[in-house]
Amino acid sequence: MRPRDPERTKATILKAARDEFCAEGFNGARVDAIAARAKANKRLLYHYWGNKEALYSAVLFDAYSEIRRGERELSLGQLDPVEAVGRMVRFTFRHYLANPWFPRLLAVENLQNARFLKQLKDIPQLHSPLVAELQAIVERGSAAGIFRSDVDPVQLYISIAGLGYFYVSNMNTLSVIFERDLSGFAMVQEREAQAVQMVLDYLRTKPA
Repeated sequence: MRPRDPERTKATILKAARDEFCAEGFNGARVDAIAARAKANKRLLYHYWGNKEALYSAVLFDAYSEIRRGERELSLGQLDPVEAVGRMVRFTFRHYLANPWFPRLLAVENLQNARFLKQLKDIPQLHSPLVAELQAIVERGSAAGIFRSDVDPVQLYISIAGLGYFYVSNMNTLSVIFERDLSGFAMVQEREAQAVQMVLDYLRTKPA
């Protein structure tokens, strides 16, 4: 019997698969466990995706699509360069914070040496607009005499992502080491403000 709402069923299965892959890794994840999480018939998983590898690839692509979609909605091209960079840093930081599964999924794929990501043909096209937008922001800032002119947009994004990724993915261990609750509201606010300031300070620093 076919499901009444295939798209909703697929979305439920994708979320269940994401949770399973993040909890157990790619190798440890089981199709039976994903079906149980989704409360769906296991045959549906094979019907929609064919195998565990294809389902994992779909989870990975969906995760990247979600964050890229959020970035596009920021409309950074309509903001002045300083505000645009600040908004980008805050969005990235908050995305990791609100979706702690995302850093875990990235860790899973890195353990796979990005072998599934390499097979996703749409990934370069998904990321190229982001790089172009950051390049345009830097160029506008440089033309206004605010930002330095020798900024590589890819390196800039890696720095922005790294400031949020490291904090969220290591929050539990860092909280123990420094005897502070890094998940507390005040600590999170302070860290976000520092991330914004660090990126802007770099962009404002004159090239040596």
